[in-house]
Amino acid sequence: MTLNTYLTFTDNCREAFEFYRSVFGGDFAELQTFGDGPPDMGVPEEAKQQIMHVSLPVGDSVLMGSDSNPAFGAGPVTGTNFSIAYSPPSREDADEKFAALSDGGEVSMPMAEMFWGSYFGSCVDRFGISWQINWEPPQSD
Repeated sequence: MTLNTYLTFTDNCREAFEFYRSVFGGDFAELQTFGDGPPDMGVPEEAKQQIMHVSLPVGDSVLMGSDSNPAFGAGPVTGTNFSIAYSPPSREDADEKFAALSDGGEVSMPMAEMFWGSYFGSCVDRFGISWQINWEPPQSD
C-alpha cells in the first residue's frame, strides 16, 4: 500500500508537470488526456487536450495530477487543489478504507470499476481532506 500526492490544476497541469520533471528528472509513468477517455465522458472539444492523468515517479513516491474539467464541476481552489491517493493491497481494503474515510464526510465518486481497469472512488473526509482510493487488480500473465 502507498500514499501519494495528487494535484489538480485549472488548465496548466502539463506545464506544471514538465516543470516538476525538470526538477526531479525521470519520465512520466503515465500521461493521458481527456481526449483519451471514452466518448461518453462528455468532455467538451476544447478540453480534450487537457491532462486527465499524469504520474511522475519521484524516489519511492509518485507525484500525480490532472487538470480539472468544467464538465465535472467547479475547478480547484489554490491551496486545496490536492488529494491523498491511497493504493490499497486488496479490493476489500479499498472498500474498508473508503467507508471509514467517507464516514461523516462526503462521497465525491463512489467506489466502482473504472475504464482504466482499476476499482476507484473519491471522497472528502470529515476534516475536509480529499482522498482517492485506487485498487489495481493483479495483472494476469
